[in-house]
Amino acid sequence: MKHAAILVVDDNPDHLELTTMALGECCDPGEVATATDGVEALDYLFGRGTFATRDTSQQPRLVILDMKLVRLHGLDVLKAVRQDPRTATIPVVMHSSSTEKGDIAACYANGANSYVRKATDYDELRRKMRQVHDFWLTVNERLRPA
Repeated sequence: MKHAAILVVDDNPDHLELTTMALGECCDPGEVATATDGVEALDYLFGRGTFATRDTSQQPRLVILDMKLVRLHGLDVLKAVRQDPRTATIPVVMHSSSTEKGDIAACYANGANSYVRKATDYDELRRKMRQVHDFWLTVNERLRPA
């Protein structure tokens, strides 16, 4: 199995499934990995726990991260990603239903590359995920870790 280009992190099973389905319309579904909470996301990225054998030199090109996760808040995940040299340059798109300016500001202050509000219907989700995918995976020039 080739490594994932996108890691989607969401603790709501419906949101996770719909986001993954929407991304599957614009990229190979095999290139999308999922995590159901922040702990699992960090285990995936850092090769811990059930992902201990994963090659961490092959990191996703994009992380789509829900902010309000149950076991480990999305901001804590974001901070950990930014602090580790293996993951510090991975673009992180915060994906949340929050409209609070403080939440959005906290995401950017902690290193988020963008903030995308969760869609209210599937067509809007499909459009947003296509735009996120197209920009971060086809338009953006990424910085590769040394």
